[in-house]
Amino acid sequence: MAKISKIQVNLNDIKIVPINSKYNRDLIDFKTEITELKSFLIDDALENQNQKISLTFLWFYKDQLIGYVSLLNDKINLEGNLKTYFKEKDVLYKSLPALKIGRLCVHDSFRRMGFGRLMMVFVIQKAELIGDNIAGCRFITLDAKRNTKKELDSIYFYKDIGFKVLKERKKGTTPMYFDLKIY
Repeated sequence: MAKISKIQVNLNDIKIVPINSKYNRDLIDFKTEITELKSFLIDDALENQNQKISLTFLWFYKDQLIGYVSLLNDKINLEGNLKTYFKEKDVLYKSLPALKIGRLCVHDSFRRMGFGRLMMVFVIQKAELIGDNIAGCRFITLDAKRNTKKELDSIYFYKDIGFKVLKERKKGTTPMYFDLKIY
């Protein structure tokens, strides 16, 4: 697998909790250049969780909200090269189960410090837990948000971790996947 951690952090200084209304003040104070990600956190994350659509995990470092990741169930349709690859392995399904990263965001003051990579380790561990103990889970999927500012174009972050592009797109979002069986 590609590089996954960048900084030395005392894990005792990190607290990961599911979103709930007692963190509303922290949500309002959360800073990100990407307004859509802040809007989701404030307006939709808790309601999506209450509706059992996604589960949002808040990440605190030394009691400051530094990021969040929202997870939900997904599937990956086997088409093109993926269909051929799995057909050669006698996997003849049209789709395979996945855990989807609906949103992942790191507070502007904590970007490029390795917290996003730690969050990805967390997601991989959750996907493996599901796949080993709860239900089939072969992939992690996501839609990488494209941005004209290279430092905000998340596709490079995910590629560096080992995600592959499912469908190439220059604008909007680019569907990507991570094969849990290969890494």
